[in-house]
Amino acid sequence: MTITYREALRTAIEEALRRDDRVFLMGEDVGYYGGTFAVSKGLVEEFGEDRIRDVPLSESGFVGAGIGAAMGGMRPIIEVMTVNFSLLALDQILNTAATMLHMSGGQFNVPVVIRMATGAGRQLGAQHSLSLENWYAHIPGLKVVVPATVDDARGMLWTALEDPDPVVLFEHAGLYNREGELTLDGEPVDLHRAAIRRAGTDISLITYGFHLFTCLDAAEELAQRGVDAEVVELRSLRPLDTETFIDSVRKTGRAVVVDDGWKTGGIGAEIGMQIVEEAFFHLDAPIRRVCRAEVPMPYAAHLEQAALPQVDDVVEAALHLVKPHV
Repeated sequence: MTITYREALRTAIEEALRRDDRVFLMGEDVGYYGGTFAVSKGLVEEFGEDRIRDVPLSESGFVGAGIGAAMGGMRPIIEVMTVNFSLLALDQILNTAATMLHMSGGQFNVPVVIRMATGAGRQLGAQHSLSLENWYAHIPGLKVVVPATVDDARGMLWTALEDPDPVVLFEHAGLYNREGELTLDGEPVDLHRAAIRRAGTDISLITYGFHLFTCLDAAEELAQRGVDAEVVELRSLRPLDTETFIDSVRKTGRAVVVDDGWKTGGIGAEIGMQIVEEAFFHLDAPIRRVCRAEVPMPYAAHLEQAALPQVDDVVEAALHLVKPHV
């Protein structure tokens, strides 16, 4: 069945609400408005205002309330609209949700799922085009997942709700309208394993989220130039499945990491260092990174696209590593 990423997320929330009476959705405009990205459209009519809760414009307040509800036995799904607004709740996420199990000596889990849109490409300017999933992946006590396919958009939510600890789920806003083939029948999806989305032998393209499709398109273009690229989708940034991408690099001998965030201090740097530590002697060329430009995101469409990783950027980086050898 072909559905959009948005429809997959709505289906996941709807199924969770039906499966477990403890599940409820809360966030800004998630009720009768249907959510800023229309993910929760129609849910309040079916499940009522007790389980689809509109909240005031106070991220710290409603995220804190959701954390308290989780500690009290509920299974809240908190929608923070966009990642930039989550900074107003960072104290609750970092200093409460992520640390509570440790600080309580193992007495209190916080089984909360926090959803938010991330990413640029929609001309929303510097404040609404951030990709800060790297920041959250830095925090012990959190799981950070980045579904890119409709299967993962549907299946990861239920797995996250079953987790006893907080899970932050990043949805790239550029994916909401993207269609895909739903192949799984609603079963939970492993949050801990990366996926090989395209097998190859010459170079590994390692990425997550929206840029899975950038890398798949780049791999097709590289194939026309005689380069067989393997595409590794991380799916989770914490925990990071190092085994899968290390095995890929050991096979291909070359790696390009495509990161939606800034290069400085980004997840691409972490992946590169993991490769150096675990597979240095398998490398036939230096690791390359393709990231967004180190600037606040421009509003103008042509400048925004110039600041973001593009297919041509990935192809150029890969050919730089492979060309002398093919």
